[in-house]
Amino acid sequence: MHPQVRWIISRQVALTLFVALVAAVQGGADAALSALAGGSIGVVANLLYVWRAMRLAIDEAGKADPMRAYRGQAAGEAYKFAATIGGFALVFVGYKEVVPLPLFAGYASTFVIYWLALSRRR
Repeated sequence: MHPQVRWIISRQVALTLFVALVAAVQGGADAALSALAGGSIGVVANLLYVWRAMRLAIDEAGKADPMRAYRGQAAGEAYKFAATIGGFALVFVGYKEVVPLPLFAGYASTFVIYWLALSRRR
């Protein structure tokens, strides 16, 4: 896995755990589980995006191909969108005690890391 991707995913997991801890202190176990579910949806969707997008970016000879990279990005976005919708559907159908605010806070926290990654210098 590319070091930048590893950095993003690890920080998303850490921030999700922090949001779940705050939710647990303020709202109890259901709030914490809801925050974990939301963050997990974001992390899993991002992992699927990376898996699909990076897999198609290089041709059979090991060379970068711009058209394949574009198709990989588009396919990755489709996987990410489907995983996000499916994840939320599973949570709302399967977890009757879900607490919406921590759920969406956990999910939204995964986006904060993108802004940190953009501002981070190599």
